[in-house]
Amino acid sequence: MTPEVFIQQQAAKAIHALYHAEVAETSLQVSVTRKEFEGDYTLVTFPLLKISRQAPDVTGNAIGAWLVENVPEIAAFNSVKGFLNLSFSPVYWNEALQEMAADENFGQLPSSGKRIMVEFSSPNTNKPLHLGHIRNNLLGDSVSRILKACGNEVVKSTIVNDRGVHICKSMYAWEKLFDGATPESTGKKGDHLVGDCYVAYAKLEKEHPEVIDDVHKMLVDWEAGDPHVRELWSMMNGWVYKGFDQTYAALGITFDQVDHESETYLLGKELVQKGLEQGVFVKDPDGSVWCDLTADGLDRKLVLRGDGTSVYITQDLGTAERRFATYKLDSHVYVVGNEQDYHFQVLKLILGKLGFEWASRIYHLSYGMVELPEGKMKSREGTVVDADDLIESMYQEARKTSEESGKLADISAEEKERLYRMIGLGALKYFIIKVDPRKTMLFNPKESIDFNGNTGPFIQYTHARICSILRKATASYGAADILPQAQPTGKEIRLVKLLGLFPGKVAEAGASLSPAIVANYAYELAKEFNQYYHETPILKEENESVLKYRLALIATLARTLRSAMALLGIELPERM
Repeated sequence: MTPEVFIQQQAAKAIHALYHAEVAETSLQVSVTRKEFEGDYTLVTFPLLKISRQAPDVTGNAIGAWLVENVPEIAAFNSVKGFLNLSFSPVYWNEALQEMAADENFGQLPSSGKRIMVEFSSPNTNKPLHLGHIRNNLLGDSVSRILKACGNEVVKSTIVNDRGVHICKSMYAWEKLFDGATPESTGKKGDHLVGDCYVAYAKLEKEHPEVIDDVHKMLVDWEAGDPHVRELWSMMNGWVYKGFDQTYAALGITFDQVDHESETYLLGKELVQKGLEQGVFVKDPDGSVWCDLTADGLDRKLVLRGDGTSVYITQDLGTAERRFATYKLDSHVYVVGNEQDYHFQVLKLILGKLGFEWASRIYHLSYGMVELPEGKMKSREGTVVDADDLIESMYQEARKTSEESGKLADISAEEKERLYRMIGLGALKYFIIKVDPRKTMLFNPKESIDFNGNTGPFIQYTHARICSILRKATASYGAADILPQAQPTGKEIRLVKLLGLFPGKVAEAGASLSPAIVANYAYELAKEFNQYYHETPILKEENESVLKYRLALIATLARTLRSAMALLGIELPERM
């Protein structure tokens, strides 16, 4: 039970006892007390004046006095102009800690009964995954975990953009410039080889702009089922899929549903035909099909080219219809960069015009781009940070930093390797996820691996430190119990308060689709523990009751850190 709910329940009892009136507990407004006032939580008494028929402070004082007299968990109060500030007693904080410690699913919210699909990654098969894709994948995976913790059934999906002009560009370059090269003959991952083809095509088109006509013809031939084009397409995409799978495995990313544009674009074409019959779309003299959105303050939108080939939005229309019909979705979240804001605005409008009531339940998690100190990345120019190279460099940086610390002498070589991977990946994930998704971010690998400050390794090290204390304590004293008669210090109350915020932070992150809220909460929790650790003796505490209380407190804190970081897809080691 949250502090807010506890106060709502007790305040409702006070109102009944004082004024013989029944009020709905949920109608009572409770929030954290503002810093300039004394108290833990504040009850707004203005709406109660019609019941009490008294002045605001008189009403507040009456309710506050009743609570202090009848509720052991309330220690003191003060009433200021319609706001009743309440201070909890040690009894409450011990009960709260007991409740949190006993709840193995602390932070997991009740079932909502809703099914939500989250689409993320959605790569093109003309290049390997890069740093921008990593932000997309990490956001999508974390949002999925958080929405599940919020009580939703979550379906993680991706659509592989495996057809279109951009794919044909890589295919064309491979035929003309790569002399039958394969991943085996070059020693390259397949997605890297195909990416080289895409970069080579960009250079070729600069010198010979007319080659784009051959590429468009290749796309027409593909849609017509030309055997040669289809065979080449299948071979090169196969190389890319294998490469993607390796990168996903390194990141710890999985999907429940994988769609391919090559299989869904026809669904979109069927919708375009229905839209023409309904008058939603119009066909121009050149055969192209459009949706006029000028009355909605937008432009005309192409949904089918004159040569009959589809565009991005064609397959998005068909895929959305199939997903809502197949999965009976309550909502659908698309994790896609902010350069596609207009695309999703148009998608929702067109689906609504086609008569789909669920169009309003489509959400675009529009995230900012990832930039480097030297500027933006460009796939066509080959100036991107490759995902595989970045993951490996993070591992090497974690290895170097850990070895320099000299604290791993008693750990086996196998455990060290696992630890380096855990730290490197944790640093990468946390550095990206801690930034609000909607903001453009600057990525600096060296900053992310720091063991101090707002970083993944700092939180990982904090967890390892707590685990070390608990191992030593268990060896000496056995399992810790929480003792209600313990008198927590101000620092300990601060920690319990902070722990109690976790379910609310999960709910807030789910509502705003922002894993950064959970990330920064985990940092605040780790930072608060470290301050407590430096100022408070734990294993040296001579009073056994106090010792066991402190052990139980930090054990609950460690578990909450694990739960919070797990929502970000980050593991926490027990030794570092």
